[in-house]
Amino acid sequence: MTRKGEEKEFVKELTPKSVDFSQWYVDVIRKTDMADYTTIKGCMVIKPYGYAIWENIKSALDRRIKETGHQNAYFPLFVPESLLKLEAEHVKGFAPEVAWVTHGGDEPLEERLAIRPTSEAIICSIYAKWVQSYRDLPILINQWANIVRWEKVTRLFLRTTEFLWQEGHTCHRTYEEAQEETLRMLGVYKEFVETELALPVICGEKTESEKFAGAQKTYCIEALMADGKSLQAGTSHNLGQHFARVFGIKFLDEDQTEKYVWQTSWGVSTRLIGGVVMAHGDDSGLVLHPRIAPIQLIFVPIYTTATQTAICEKVHSLNSQILQSINSQIRSEPDFRDTYTPGWKFNEWEMKGVPLRAEVGPKDIQKKQVVLVRRDTHEKIIVPEEDLTEKVVTLLREIQEGIYSKALAFREEHTTRTDRFEEFKEVLETKKGFLISGWCGSPECEEKVKEETKATIRCIPSEGCNQVEGYCVACGKPAQKKAYFARAY
Repeated sequence: MTRKGEEKEFVKELTPKSVDFSQWYVDVIRKTDMADYTTIKGCMVIKPYGYAIWENIKSALDRRIKETGHQNAYFPLFVPESLLKLEAEHVKGFAPEVAWVTHGGDEPLEERLAIRPTSEAIICSIYAKWVQSYRDLPILINQWANIVRWEKVTRLFLRTTEFLWQEGHTCHRTYEEAQEETLRMLGVYKEFVETELALPVICGEKTESEKFAGAQKTYCIEALMADGKSLQAGTSHNLGQHFARVFGIKFLDEDQTEKYVWQTSWGVSTRLIGGVVMAHGDDSGLVLHPRIAPIQLIFVPIYTTATQTAICEKVHSLNSQILQSINSQIRSEPDFRDTYTPGWKFNEWEMKGVPLRAEVGPKDIQKKQVVLVRRDTHEKIIVPEEDLTEKVVTLLREIQEGIYSKALAFREEHTTRTDRFEEFKEVLETKKGFLISGWCGSPECEEKVKEETKATIRCIPSEGCNQVEGYCVACGKPAQKKAYFARAY
């Protein structure tokens, strides 16, 4: 039996990407049960399917963080106002977004508590107690936590009042060690996002106006979305000794001299899920790459009343074969729901972005075969039962690589090099994407581009930054740097 009302509602077409990209994005997230709105303005609930994606992301990144020698810890959610105010520049950067706790029950607090917009203040105050000697260094700590920033304009996953992230906070003896750590973690993020999320990224340094409040240097990875806008997918900051001096994080070095530590911080958040949706999804819904898909292979039995038992038994056997394979580690499930038609299930799992669908019907049992359907290309592949596990493993690898290659080709097709401002503005309105242009290095020219085009310098690229030719796109003077410009989320 099919629940006709529910089937009609679920299979209703998504808003096409070409008509309204923003509405398509919201449609996909809500209709695939990834997240939903709440009664609290700007906050979302991450539903099980969306949270399963986050768990896969978290697991893959956490492993990499630990492999680089970092340990996980957890620090308080609340930051006393006096601590936050110690660092004026930092407070100024977050002041409009800070949420405050003013009462404990019915009693007003003696001091307001900020709900962390980031954790530098509270962590630095604790590090000041932990660090006494050079033997206490380096401190290599990461935490998985929630963050609250009172955003005026919110969008599911991309920018919400409360979101989930990881933030690393480290202390070192020298600037060189801190800089090495900053770039190492930037490299970890790049490899992780490209390998696990199939998102090609560019790496580089933020300008003075775009860097993290209180940082000496900020580096980032930037990914291009399907609508031609850039998404900052991760940041890594060399904090210098700025916070160390404010919070008194000092150590006695081997030469018996008291010195301030050098610090870093770095993080990514649940906005990565939004990036996956926007970069890979299509008019049929999500296109999930296998490494983070909650379900990599879904079995859909096709039967009549007379053949139901035999086909369901075969599907159960095939799924067990997949799960019990020592080397496969495939996340597969059978869809035995008898309240929906196979066609409805095809549509649902396609919308949810499951990389592979396995169809098993009466003729397939007779021929001892399975029909596999790829979500990314919609290609149908007939596979003998005995070869199923091996073929699924191969196809999942090909799908992962294919999704990345498609995203990389899109980025290359939507990257334009120009030092002419009129062409720059025309490309932003028509072709969109990244623009690589000369910049003289002046804040005035950076601001001029932003005001006239709404494009910002996403980063000064790490590669090729010493080979500067051409002219500043804003003023026409000889360029001092090459920069990636784009409109961004």
